[in-house]
Amino acid sequence: MARLDSPPTPGTPPQDGGELHKFLFEGLPVRGMLVRLTGAWTQILQRREAAGGYPEPVRRLLGEMSAAAVLMQSNIKFNGALILQMQGDGPVKLAVAEVQPDLSLRATAKVVGEVPAEARIEALLNVHGQGRCAITLDPRDRQPGQQPYQGVVPLVADDLAPMQELGQVLEHYMLQSEQLDTTLVLAADDRVAAGLLIQRLPLQGEANLAGRSAAQEADEIGRNEAYLRIATLAATLKREELLTLDADTILRRLFWEEDLRRFPAQTGEHGPRFACTCSPERVGRMLVGLGREEVDGILAERGDIEVGCDFCGAQYRFDAVDAAKLFVPAAEQGPGSGTVQ
Repeated sequence: MARLDSPPTPGTPPQDGGELHKFLFEGLPVRGMLVRLTGAWTQILQRREAAGGYPEPVRRLLGEMSAAAVLMQSNIKFNGALILQMQGDGPVKLAVAEVQPDLSLRATAKVVGEVPAEARIEALLNVHGQGRCAITLDPRDRQPGQQPYQGVVPLVADDLAPMQELGQVLEHYMLQSEQLDTTLVLAADDRVAAGLLIQRLPLQGEANLAGRSAAQEADEIGRNEAYLRIATLAATLKREELLTLDADTILRRLFWEEDLRRFPAQTGEHGPRFACTCSPERVGRMLVGLGREEVDGILAERGDIEVGCDFCGAQYRFDAVDAAKLFVPAAEQGPGSGTVQ
C-alpha cells in the first residue's frame, strides 16, 4: 500500500475555522455578507511553514483570496467547487483558493524569485501585463462531456490601467461576467483573513412582477441610488477595522441607519473551515495519467515516487509494487490487492 506521511503541524490548530454572516437591507435591492477566517486561515499558513512559508505580500494576497472565495461561493447556489485563481508573470506564478459547497477551503501559491516588500497585484502578478484572474465552477457530479465553467479577466481596468488590489479585480469580474454591481473590502494578516461583500440584487419584487427587461436592468448598473449609498458606507471600512472588530460591531458602525435583516451566523461545522481533498486515490490517478513508461522511469531513477500536496503538505509515497497495481485493471487484481489506500 502507498504510504501517507502527514507533515507535522506546529502548535495546536485553532478549533474555530471562521464565521460567515449574511444580511439583507429591508426594502432595498441590496444584500451583503461578512466573513472572518480565523482557524481556517492560520492552518493554511501553518501547513506551509515546513516549506519556508510565504513572504508577507503573498500571505496577504492569499488570505484575501481565501476570504473572497468563501464570499463568492456563498453567493451562488452551486453543487461544486469554486476555484479562484491568479496567474501571472511576476514572482507569483500561481495563487489558488478553492471552496467547496460546505464552505471547506484550501489555498496555495507558487512563488518564484524575490517578492518586493509591500508589493501589490501589479508587482506580484502583472509585471509584464500577462496576469489573469480566473474563476472556475467545477460541478461535483459532471455529466458526460460536461466541462467546468470558467470566466477569465485581465488584471487591468477598462482604461488598461493596472489594478493594484484584489477587490478591484473581483468587482471588475462581477461587472463584466454577471452584470452585477459589487463592492468588496478585503484584508488579511497572519491571524485573520476577512472580507465584506455588498451587491445589488438583479431585481426588486415589484420590478420583477412588472417584467423588467434585461436592457432596463442593465441601465441600473452603477446608477441605483440605494446600492450606491450602501456601497459608499461599506467603502469607509478600514483594513484594520475589518481585521480587529467583530461582525456585530462592524455592521452596527457601518449601517446603523439602515433596516438590516440578518440571518444566523454560519460557524463550526456549518461555517468556513480548512479541509483538503487530496487522497492516495487522486494521486494514483495522476500517476496513471503520466503513463506507465514515465512512472517506471521515475522508479528506476529514485526507487520510489514521492508526491507532496501543495495545499496541505501531505506526502504520498509509492514503491514499485504500489505503482504496478495502479496499472492493473481492477477485475484482474487478486483478493486483498485492491486500490491504493
